[in-house]
Amino acid sequence: MMRPASLEQHPDLMEMRARYERAGSSSVAQVIDGLGLLAGLYLAISPWVVGFNGLSRLTVSNLVTGLVVAALALGLASAYGRTYGISWVVPIIGIWTIISPWVTGSATTANIWNNVVTGVVIFLLGLGAVAIGSKRMPGMGHKGDMSHRGDMPHRTDMPSRPDMPNRPDFPNRP
Repeated sequence: MMRPASLEQHPDLMEMRARYERAGSSSVAQVIDGLGLLAGLYLAISPWVVGFNGLSRLTVSNLVTGLVVAALALGLASAYGRTYGISWVVPIIGIWTIISPWVTGSATTANIWNNVVTGVVIFLLGLGAVAIGSKRMPGMGHKGDMSHRGDMPHRTDMPSRPDMPNRPDFPNRP
């Protein structure tokens, strides 16, 4: 049985770390992570702010999911290269936040508005975090940087070096 190679053995480890460092330290990522932290903290305290803390199931749901969103935002802000893979959880939590008043049986006008608006904000911020991880946002990376794409065009103007073998994903790499 073969064991999978560790990430430390990856041939482009330094390049990957540099790319994730650039992505995580961009101003867009910092704004998304900061707003995600604030949205999560607001969701956690919203039962007491809006005044529906007597509804115990929804109160616990908002408290727990808000703290999870805040923790994910902190993780994405501080160690993006290690946490970008779980950024897809944030939009799912946003959807849960939207539907939780009905699922928990606590649907009143105040908590529906609170959870729908907060859930939409968390959902959109989560989509932004996922987009940063996939480099789909404008202004991310360098101009002409196509190193994240598997369909990099074949470069015939660069000579190959005999001491460095060609790889299928980087043809004729010097």
